[in-house]
Amino acid sequence: EARAVTVRFGGLTAVDAVNARFNAGELVGIIGPNGAGKTTFFNALSGVTPPTSGRLLADGHDLSGSGPHRYAAHGIARTFQTPRVFADLSVRTNIEFGLEFAGRRPRRYVFWGETKAVPWALRNAESVLTLIGLSAQAGLPAAAITPSQQRLLEIGMALATRPRILLLDEVAAGLTGPEIEDMARLIRRMRDELDLSVVWIEHAVTTLLRYVERVLVLHQGRLIADGPPAEVVRNPEVIDAYLGDEMDEPAREPGPAAGHSPGAPSRPASRDAADRAS
Repeated sequence: EARAVTVRFGGLTAVDAVNARFNAGELVGIIGPNGAGKTTFFNALSGVTPPTSGRLLADGHDLSGSGPHRYAAHGIARTFQTPRVFADLSVRTNIEFGLEFAGRRPRRYVFWGETKAVPWALRNAESVLTLIGLSAQAGLPAAAITPSQQRLLEIGMALATRPRILLLDEVAAGLTGPEIEDMARLIRRMRDELDLSVVWIEHAVTTLLRYVERVLVLHQGRLIADGPPAEVVRNPEVIDAYLGDEMDEPAREPGPAAGHSPGAPSRPASRDAADRAS
């Protein structure tokens, strides 16, 4: 939970008094223009950047100002915009590193009981690799797999720590359309099967809106909306600040669209987004 979290860098306020609560088993999206403060907010939530003011709590413990290891010990794991993997180690060894950390931290699962009875997908390196689809690459150095596979590997490393909440920072960046859909389905599966809360920053807004249950919108460091996707995409402030540009349809072939007469007014992109989110 973030309570009035503010992050300043000199005279720049990157995150401005943001309040946010993430509930157990929730799949939440965070969207906003470039420079809105999304990644800085993640950095605060994971202990990478201490807040200038405000409080960050996990299970009632105030972690404000603590290092990332304290956040990780309380079950908070994250990925980064650029995957951070151990390039010289094998894919399997990268996963085993996360499992070693998890082994030092007791954990009770809501549905599976104590750590000895963890979900099948988090029991060992092989099961994690199966979940993320990298079993065939297990013996390869992490540097030898594709960038999209490195994103999956970083997710697997985070999952291997057996977190309560997983923070995903633009994991669909650079992926093709089908790969983005595959990633979104994996994220939903992780939430559904692993007793996990997921908070997902993404610029692939159309896809994100179809998979999450709640959306937070940041603009100039402020939280300007928090609610169900169908509600948020109709928010005038969100449309003006972000969705009016981000939800434009992909470029079409020259000529009028099917069923649209030349000179007729175009349907607003934000209205299309609202219908897709409904």
